[in-house]
Amino acid sequence: MSDYKHGSMDVSNQHKTFAGFVKGIIWLSGISIGILVFLAIFNS
Repeated sequence: MSDYKHGSMDVSNQHKTFAGFVKGIIWLSGISIGILVFLAIFNS
């Protein structure tokens, strides 16, 4: 068998990457909603 121990791997880089991905999705969603509201107000 191997010497693997569950939960012993350093995953800080994965956490930072995922947090950045989620932040980007939130920004993109907000900008998209803002554009849609702008278009709806000015009937473009």
